[in-house]
Amino acid sequence: MRLNDQINFKENNNNYLLLKENSYYIKALNRQEMDYKTFVNEMKIKYKNRTTDKINKVIDNMDLISSVLDILK
Repeated sequence: MRLNDQINFKENNNNYLLLKENSYYIKALNRQEMDYKTFVNEMKIKYKNRTTDKINKVIDNMDLISSVLDILK
């Protein structure tokens, strides 16, 4: 694994947690089977940090608030 990638893991807590939980990523990263960008994309999918996930979360919250307000009427 490259030194730059190791520094990036230490800086981003979500990446580091996923790496600790799924140690098979270490082997793939060390053998250059997987690059850092692929790992980050998989982390975003697992922890739902993609832009579409954030938009869906906002929409769900707005629906919840509107339903609560409808009940209070």
